[in-house]
Amino acid sequence: MSNENSTGTKRPNVIWLFGDQHRGQALGCSGDPNVHTPNIDNLAASGVHFTKAVAGIPLCCPSRGSIVTGRYPHLAVPGHEHRLPPEQPTIAHVMNEAGYKTAYFGKWHLDGFKEGTGRAAFHMIPPERRGGFNHWVGYENNNSQWDSWVHGGEGTNAFHYRLPGYETDGLTKLFVEYLQERGKERMECEQAQPFFAVLSVQPPHDPYIAPESFRKGHNAAGIKLRPNVPSIPRIEEQARKDLAGYYGMIENWDWNIGQIMTALQENGLAEDTHIMFFSDHGDMHGSHGQFRKMSPWEESIRVPMIISGEKPFYGRQTGEWNVPFNHVDVAPTTLGLCGITKPDWMQGSDLSALRLGGPQPELPDSAYLQSVIPTGHGHSVDRPWRGIVTTDGWKYVCLENTPWLLFNLNEDPYEQVNMAYNSLYNHERKRLNDRLRQWVEDTGDEFRLPTL
Repeated sequence: MSNENSTGTKRPNVIWLFGDQHRGQALGCSGDPNVHTPNIDNLAASGVHFTKAVAGIPLCCPSRGSIVTGRYPHLAVPGHEHRLPPEQPTIAHVMNEAGYKTAYFGKWHLDGFKEGTGRAAFHMIPPERRGGFNHWVGYENNNSQWDSWVHGGEGTNAFHYRLPGYETDGLTKLFVEYLQERGKERMECEQAQPFFAVLSVQPPHDPYIAPESFRKGHNAAGIKLRPNVPSIPRIEEQARKDLAGYYGMIENWDWNIGQIMTALQENGLAEDTHIMFFSDHGDMHGSHGQFRKMSPWEESIRVPMIISGEKPFYGRQTGEWNVPFNHVDVAPTTLGLCGITKPDWMQGSDLSALRLGGPQPELPDSAYLQSVIPTGHGHSVDRPWRGIVTTDGWKYVCLENTPWLLFNLNEDPYEQVNMAYNSLYNHERKRLNDRLRQWVEDTGDEFRLPTL
């Protein structure tokens, strides 16, 4: 397979860097006063920052299933601890066919292991259920960042061992070693295969415990809470305590991204590699009195989405885009960055032209939001819902047969005025309900929307 694209130029490398439960607001470049993220901010400054990116379902397993397949959760991974269908192709299969080396490091959470039956960190995922990646070092799930185990290989080359130290540090070390190998290959052969590599780290997912050197800069009492955290002592206390660790974890992740950027430079890969930085979903941290995820509010659904790297100052687009980049768009956009046409089975949009320049694609007018199978966990909405966020700044969410939330995010970014039952906004509610109905039909979903 040729390592050139349809224009005859060499295909670029591409890497994904993504954390778990990292909300889009929690970055220096997003204006959060509590956190310093210089390396991520540099990626945003030299790339494109999708400031309205969303996790179309704010839950680990379904979001991850949609990220790797470009398909909506009801057709891929509909709920928590549901397995990615082994027969479902992923972006790795497409990349393999295009002549790429593919590698995955870190949290997988797509094999359907039930936590109640044991510890997921010790669950061995067989090679045929690793999404088609030809190099895989990971684990199913692990909410214990100082006791992280990884496995991989097969047959007599299978391995399973405990990472030394803090999880993000250990996984980043493995990832850097992989980049060093790719750099050595390139030094030995100019026509070395391009690569697609993923680093998926558990932090800043709870428990919110960061290495001391990063935690020490965050005192719970000094945390500036978002305006929509209600002034109820128990909620404020928990939010401050959790956020002090959360921000330390993010700053550790940022530091490790700095190590990756250095490795790209030192190994001659910096000008041939696209970098996509994002998260699987956000975290409420007390906003609206809620915690964790599975809620349709901004803190839960908004995620970072930055595309940078690969000759950033040579014709590449930079700046911010107010486009509702959704989780199903990650895989098609990745393929677009590499000059590979997305397969018909991917439902998301290829938005790579917004980074590469040239003719713009037809931009989505909205992003589809879903909670297909509720988890029933505490701090989660315990019933299914569907919703949309629009390019013109509206959010509309329904429970079955019932309007639930309606916000004008342009004037109310903290979602403090719900207009779902205000007759002054009947026209907007009807317009958004109709558009949501079209999303349900177009994606092959099933959900009983209200008749308005």
